[in-house]
This record gives sequence, C-alpha cells and structure tokens, in this order.
Amino acid sequence: MSLKNIPNIQHLENNNFFVLAGPCVVESEEVCFEVAERVKKVTDKLGIPYIFKASYRKANRSRLDSFTGIGDEKGLEIIQKVGKHFNLPTVTDIHTNEEAALAAKYVDVLQIPAFLCRQTELLVAAAKTGKHVNIKKGQFLAPESMKFAVDKVRESGNANIMLTERGTFLGYQDLVVDYRGIPEMQKNNVPVIMDITHSLQQPNQTSGVTGGKPELIGTIAKAAIAVGADGIFIETHPNPKVAKSDGANMLHLDHFEKLMQDLVKIRKVIVDL
Repeated sequence: MSLKNIPNIQHLENNNFFVLAGPCVVESEEVCFEVAERVKKVTDKLGIPYIFKASYRKANRSRLDSFTGIGDEKGLEIIQKVGKHFNLPTVTDIHTNEEAALAAKYVDVLQIPAFLCRQTELLVAAAKTGKHVNIKKGQFLAPESMKFAVDKVRESGNANIMLTERGTFLGYQDLVVDYRGIPEMQKNNVPVIMDITHSLQQPNQTSGVTGGKPELIGTIAKAAIAVGADGIFIETHPNPKVAKSDGANMLHLDHFEKLMQDLVKIRKVIVDL
C-alpha cells in the first residue's frame, strides 16, 4: 500500500491520510494555480500528502451543450505546469485506451472513471503505462467486485493501484455511501480513497445538470477518516457557483483548511487507538 514511488509526494512520514484535491475540470490556468497554491499551503501546514487533481476533459456529461474542457493537450499541459511549479504529483481521468498513453506523458496518476471501471482494455492500457492507477468503484458495483478490476491491472504487470469509493446508486436520482466498502476494498492490499464530493451528487436531474448536497461534505469526510480510509478525494473551487462542472457538489476553497484540520484530529484519534 506504499505511495512512496509517486513522484514528488511529500509528508508520507506523518502517517496521515493523503488528499487528491483540485477543481473538477481544467477551466483555466488561473483557477488551477489558485486551487493548487492554497491547498498546498494547507497540506504543508498540516503534514498531509497532496496530489493535485483536475480532469483535462469531462467525457461523461448529461447534455451536449455541457462544458467538457479547453482542449485535451492544453488541459494536460496546464496540469503538468501546476505539478512542476508546486512540485506536486498530479492525477487526471482517462476515458479511452489511446488517452492512457497521452495522459501518461503529463501526469503521475491515471484515474479510471467509475462508469468505466469494468472496461478491460482501458485498465490494461493504463496499467501498461507504469503509472499509478486509481480506479473508481462504479456506482452500480459491490465493493467485493472491485477485486477483479485490481486483478486486471496487477496481471498486466502494474502493482501501483488505488481504489476509490464514490457512492452507490439509491434509486434514480441519489447516491448513498456504504462505509463497509472501505475495509472491504482494503482487503486487496491497495490504498482506498473516499471521493467525498462525487458521493454527494444527485444525478439524472430533469434539467440535465447534476445536483448535489455540499452541506454534507464534512459529514461524509469525517466518517470516511473515522472508518480508516487511506485517502480522500475532494473537488474544490474558489467560487463553486460559477464552476463549469460539478459546481453543485464542490467544496468552496475557503472551507478547505477547517475541514482538513478536523480530519487530521480524527485521524490522530484513529491511529492512537
């Protein structure tokens, strides 16, 4: 379950949880730099390992007119620039076999979106880049089923694997988090991450725009750390109301430090038990 071979990752000696945090999608260089700078300041202060996240393209949108990105290579170049400027590891989503090799030139961790976690060729392509692979659990899958996704990556010659819980469908327009899934997925001997903000989505709205419950971010995050999650994934933005993707469930950047302070306190209690 070691993260030591992720380039530029810091603060591993503190036995803290790690954080994947950033805006949902690359909207601009300015937003990415502001988020990375402010999050890094907090994580350095609290001794939390930090991986900057941003999607260079959002391929899974409800409506044709939804914002998907500013261009693949331009988005990837901004993510790479953030990583180099702040000496941070980076993560982004991929959607096709061809994107694995492209994104691997720019980032340190490749993320498999939840809806694609059963796509064998995509998992194999990601594995063969040699990068760390973070696989999000499908909203339609049991935690036990993620063993097979892990096996696909391992059997392709890559042991650098993470799994992410992001909620399970509850009816058509809501998600629920079953925290039993965290220790269950940890049986695969990989770090398990709790995706806080996506677990609070309300998908399939009649408007074609996903809703959310950001007021419960603290609740989901605190529970995840309390049950032993190795890391948390959280999307944050300086002004979620104008964010071009997933603004309804993102954390306002102004609230990030207080949340991290609370989670570090909980983690200390758990470690000391």
